[in-house]
Amino acid sequence: MEARKMRALVMMVVVMEVLVGQSAASFRDCYAKCFIFCMIEPSQTLCSCSTHCLKDCIFSESQNDLHEDQTNNYDFCKLGCAFSMCSSISSKGKPNGDKMDDCVGSCSKMCIKSYS
Repeated sequence: MEARKMRALVMMVVVMEVLVGQSAASFRDCYAKCFIFCMIEPSQTLCSCSTHCLKDCIFSESQNDLHEDQTNNYDFCKLGCAFSMCSSISSKGKPNGDKMDDCVGSCSKMCIKSYS
């Protein structure tokens, strides 16, 4: 029964993306997709999905204008902040992409001050 609900949720997300027509993936979109697909896997836990998706989506972003040697420091700063401040925002049935995006965005602002 729960697998059926999860499939329905995934289908709803896919349909919403098609309707909205978002072609550029933002952190919010990346995280929400990653988290939903991660939670479908029976062996995954809430914590492991949150950690995996934060890492993947933060490092896949190429939106900062820092020099290449500073990019790694900046991304690791943002990742560490996101792990400590944002990882508990998502719940099993709700990735809370908007809240995660806001939280990770605040980490970006904090880290950009250190590495710009």
